[in-house]
Amino acid sequence: MFIAGQKEMQQMDQFTMDKLGLPGIVLMENAGARVVEEIVSVSPCEDTRILVLAGGGNNGGDGFVIARRLCDLGYDLQLGLVVPPDKIKGDAKVHFDVYQNRQLPILFLHESTLELVQSEIEQADVIVDALLGTGVSGPVREPFGAIISMINEQAGKKLIVSVDIPSGVNSDSGRVEGTAVKASMTVTFVFPKKGFFLEEGPKFVGEWKAVDISVPLSIVDDLGIKLPRLITEDLVADSVPVRPKHGHKGTFGHVLVVGGSKFYVGAPIFSAKAALNSGAGLVTLAVPESIYPMAAAQNPESLYLPLRDEEGHFSIEAIDQLSVLLHQFTSVAVGPGISRFPGGEAWMKSLVSLLTTQAVVVDADALYLLRNELNLVREYKGDVIFTPHPGEMARLLNKTVKEVEEDRIGIAKTFAKDYSVYLLLKGHRTVIATPDGAVFINPHGHDAIGKGGSGDVLTGMIASFLAQGASPVESMIVASYLHARAGEERSVLLSSYGVGPLDLIDGIREQLRLLWN
Repeated sequence: MFIAGQKEMQQMDQFTMDKLGLPGIVLMENAGARVVEEIVSVSPCEDTRILVLAGGGNNGGDGFVIARRLCDLGYDLQLGLVVPPDKIKGDAKVHFDVYQNRQLPILFLHESTLELVQSEIEQADVIVDALLGTGVSGPVREPFGAIISMINEQAGKKLIVSVDIPSGVNSDSGRVEGTAVKASMTVTFVFPKKGFFLEEGPKFVGEWKAVDISVPLSIVDDLGIKLPRLITEDLVADSVPVRPKHGHKGTFGHVLVVGGSKFYVGAPIFSAKAALNSGAGLVTLAVPESIYPMAAAQNPESLYLPLRDEEGHFSIEAIDQLSVLLHQFTSVAVGPGISRFPGGEAWMKSLVSLLTTQAVVVDADALYLLRNELNLVREYKGDVIFTPHPGEMARLLNKTVKEVEEDRIGIAKTFAKDYSVYLLLKGHRTVIATPDGAVFINPHGHDAIGKGGSGDVLTGMIASFLAQGASPVESMIVASYLHARAGEERSVLLSSYGVGPLDLIDGIREQLRLLWN
């Protein structure tokens, strides 16, 4: 499934109308009909009192269709028009005139007091938000702001259905300036919108569903638009490396995890355990020799390379030890727990220079140690995967976290192309970008995985799928999805407070089992 912004949806709508010959009033009728189907599916009782709040644009036009069709189905329906009728234009006016000509219930809210508006909202069982739609840019003007605040007073108490996007949420950025509707459910058209997954958008969208309004999906190819893709279970199932029944440990690759320090013993262990438990045939853990006894005691299933260290950090002599062994490994993960140490930048540069064509996952402080050697990364002959969180991304670009969060897709896409890396930008909704400009967004995520060690688990998973033969983008898609879903499901058993890295690994095993059953 693709993800679209306002401009792309306008292009698709225009193409459908101009080239395919389907009028806008028909698209609006289809949109309203699909929303009604979703409302009826969750509120089948005709005694349900429904309030449709409509503005004067195309979103309001959808609202007029919704209100008319709900009346025809016998629902206790009230249409609240927020703007004067003479402000309604185009296709929306056609549907408003039909509604008014049929003398269906209508309340002209621009002539009413806010107290009356509040009373109508409080009496409704279902509130339909058809106020502003995808055209919002900047703060919501009045009286929309006041009405949205009244709607939000009912959030969690009543069903609030937003049409296409919650009013007040920017459909491209997810930004909310001032206020926005906190929807229980959003019924969107053709494709989900970028704003569902960016900035504040996920807080307002609620459950969402993309419905067909007769805009053909092939239109993306017809227009030559390159849209981000949503990571779905079907996409994950197609991306998981298939395990031949006759396989052995050599069949499924050998992962090398390079990390650890006197401050962070657990991080590389989580990566190694995650790699093994997501299918890698062998996992070798390279750690400073001073922490090797602690690591080995906690993770006996891995092989070990205790490397020379100095004051609990890798020493330059460790590079010589690694140099004669690196050819043995199918994929390499570097960074978990490595920390920042004197000479660390030179150490990382030496390590990257030794690698040949293995796929390399770079995480945690290894990103920091490589921040001034990105040209070296660009020239590497193999595949490189960076997995920064927003703070690490900001340091790589000399930007603020705020700047990164305000343009997650754009920053990820540009960085991946500029440095020829595969980028997984962590966050509430993970963004994946490839060197050829493709972008994927993971719709899953949970506060349960907002803990130290969770990222180390993800790193180990990516390295594992790489070792098993998946491409970099397949590895990132599968790992990010299973990681997020494991967090969601484990929290049901353990609460969001109680999910740790090892619980995540248990959850990942379960998700893999479910994927193949």
